[in-house]
Amino acid sequence: MMASADTREFPFSAEHFRLISERVYRFSGIRLPEGKREMVYARLARRLRSLGIASFDDYVQFLELEPAEWEHCTNALTTNVTAFYREAHHFTVLAEHARASAVAGEPLRIWSAGCSTGEEPYTIAMCLAEAIAGNAFSVVASDLDTQVLAAAREAVYALASVQKLEPERQKRFFMRGSGRFEGKARVRRELAAHVEFMRVNLMDREWPIEPGLDAIFCRNVMIYFDKPTQRRLVERFAALLKPKGLFFAGHAESLIDQGVHFRLRGQTVYELAK
Repeated sequence: MMASADTREFPFSAEHFRLISERVYRFSGIRLPEGKREMVYARLARRLRSLGIASFDDYVQFLELEPAEWEHCTNALTTNVTAFYREAHHFTVLAEHARASAVAGEPLRIWSAGCSTGEEPYTIAMCLAEAIAGNAFSVVASDLDTQVLAAAREAVYALASVQKLEPERQKRFFMRGSGRFEGKARVRRELAAHVEFMRVNLMDREWPIEPGLDAIFCRNVMIYFDKPTQRRLVERFAALLKPKGLFFAGHAESLIDQGVHFRLRGQTVYELAK
């Protein structure tokens, strides 16, 4: 029996998938199992159209000639789903931890790793502004995807997403748009000033993050990595935290070797064990 021809707009072979998935893994640590093959095709087909590239053979060659394209390729393949106060119980724990830590008088420092379009770090900033009013704090927010970082820096969101917050928070932390910004809301400058955005590839040997963090949020990011990569990341995260610092994971994640580096503090919240 003859195999049926690939009738898609851009023929996409097993070899195309292998080459792309192996290079994406080396670049970003993200594993793309065979079950993701159709997703990879659908998202990269859009990229081929936008570049005017006629085939995946040509695209693979383009990737070799233009290393910067690997960032765009990885951006296309990552999923950015977020919202203000997503997994709200995390921010109750953060507020308690902030109030206890603020007694020492030192500025609090939080890292939002995998910050997507910014809802998470701005939520962290709102939480701290409410919990430790008058105390200094800063939030470092990072992502691999330069496109979502650009959106996060803009700090402009659909009004519908902002209106899910309590009215007092809307009034205190956002400005409603008018004219061409009708239906939008912008984070107030006073809050945005606490958040610094930067591109960080978690696979890089060095991270531009100073140790001594009070908490790290890395939610729904490690699910993309294999077990050895997750283990290395957990060790590196632990080394950046202050004693009793907190690590916030995603609802589908569990820290490997938490008994060595972390102990469970609450639902997907971990405390540095040493």
